[in-house]
Amino acid sequence: MCGIWALFGSDECMSVQCTNAMKIAHRGPDAFRFENVNGFTNCCFGFHRLSIVDHLYGMQPLRIKKYPHLWLCYNGEIYNFHQLKKYFGFEYQTEVDGEVLLHLYHTIGIEKMASFLDGVFAFILLDTASCKVFLGRDTYGVRPMFKLLTDDGFLAVCSEAKGLINIVHSMATSPEIIPFPPGHYEVFDMKANGKVASMELVKFHHCKDEPLHVEYDSLGKLPTDFDLDTIKSNIRILFEHAVEKRLMAQRRIGCLLSGGLDSSLVASLLVKFAREKKYKYPIQTFSIGMEDSPDVKAARLVASHIDSEHHEVTFTTKEGLQSVEDVIVCLETYDITTVRASVGMYLVSKYIREKTDSTVIFSGEGSDELTQGYMYFHKAPSPKEAAEESERLLKSLYLFDVLRADRTTAAHGLELRVPFLDHRFTSYYLSLPEDLRIPKKGIEKYLLRVSFQDATLLPEEILWRKKEAFSDGIASVKKSWYTLLQEHIDSQVSSSQLEKAPEKFPFNTPKTKEAYFYRDIFEKYYPGREKWLPYYWMPKWIHATDPSARTLQIYKRKSKMMDQEESTYSD
Repeated sequence: MCGIWALFGSDECMSVQCTNAMKIAHRGPDAFRFENVNGFTNCCFGFHRLSIVDHLYGMQPLRIKKYPHLWLCYNGEIYNFHQLKKYFGFEYQTEVDGEVLLHLYHTIGIEKMASFLDGVFAFILLDTASCKVFLGRDTYGVRPMFKLLTDDGFLAVCSEAKGLINIVHSMATSPEIIPFPPGHYEVFDMKANGKVASMELVKFHHCKDEPLHVEYDSLGKLPTDFDLDTIKSNIRILFEHAVEKRLMAQRRIGCLLSGGLDSSLVASLLVKFAREKKYKYPIQTFSIGMEDSPDVKAARLVASHIDSEHHEVTFTTKEGLQSVEDVIVCLETYDITTVRASVGMYLVSKYIREKTDSTVIFSGEGSDELTQGYMYFHKAPSPKEAAEESERLLKSLYLFDVLRADRTTAAHGLELRVPFLDHRFTSYYLSLPEDLRIPKKGIEKYLLRVSFQDATLLPEEILWRKKEAFSDGIASVKKSWYTLLQEHIDSQVSSSQLEKAPEKFPFNTPKTKEAYFYRDIFEKYYPGREKWLPYYWMPKWIHATDPSARTLQIYKRKSKMMDQEESTYSD
């Protein structure tokens, strides 16, 4: 996890602008560089480094002797860089995976380069020979990037929007700061006067697309028929590979572990491959919850089963409530479920940074969207509509769950890795028949569960553990985090304030006191930026006034249904 920042076409003093780059210093606590571009006085880069590979030569902007006209700032990991190096015969100057971007761009151009990349990334590439600037971002937006482009030719780019706000304030106009769209690259032309203009914005990856393969890796070409046993085998193979290739790191690795299916699968495979590769340190796992949390108990069971070095983090109601404002500042959003669910992840990330030496953190984000894990999928009118909803959720991950996971870990200088969003895995899963991917026998993610049923990776009670509403899992069984928040916020926001919400907040008007409370904090730090959140995350096909699953009747009915069907999980 690093922080990237750049300005093009600015006439302002670069030393003054450097202070704006410091707004994202938390993303890269190991080193910082601010550099003007030789011969281009109106261009500069800022880079905050979190050192994961090649401690000696990994500083950015990255330049190599072979292409002195190319300047690269990027955040991410390119998992197939070894295969690309071998196939094209590239001679590397460093051990940095991102160096492959320079070689690919010079050899095959921006369009083919983007399509070959298997990884997560946000990049800024400057070609001073052609006077072009290129921006690009991975398919699901796992790595963040925001841009600001004015009509008079000024372009600013940053990993987080907060690094661009002061730039906006120093200008006469107030241009829009927008997230760079995932799965796209954009080409900008630098004019003779040093100003910048957008030439084209191109989508290079859809969620069903695999990266182009120069040669198949150790997996070979998997069978493509839809026999159930073949499908289950392919799911196991692809997901195992998704975890294994993300072990690329020279820093200690840990994993967030809630005790649910997704994080438990990730953690178990992580421990398995770390042992096989004889890693220097045992894998650390981390759970968080309030006293008597079901998640903490389930995570403890998993950690014992896989024999990880396990840490349990307990937080109080007071600590959770006190962190809400910091969480909103770090998230740059006021979405209800995103803020609510971020508190635990923010606090456990803080613990990891302060109390351990783990830096690369695995997590289970993306599974619910891909494998139809949200409870409202039980109410999907048809497999086709369920599949369409799954793809819609994946395309908007960068606004919600991926945003939450990135910001809460990056706020404490950690690097996030999410195997469920591996491109080969997601493209295969989405290619399967729609009726195979829906909930079955009263349980969500049925296909994923049965695929690992014979793998002995997890205890049966974890493999088939029902989906918990986040508020229930992380809090005490006596009182949920959702309820604790409502009780606190009820004393902070009056009914009259909520009644006047349409006047104060005409866009995305808060409908509940909790929504009003979060929006008020957001406006305190990011006034006039309410459109950073285009809409609230809400379940579909069910009448709901709140995104929490615990407010839905289906959640209460499902608890009873699962108790009755414990013996029906096998094929």
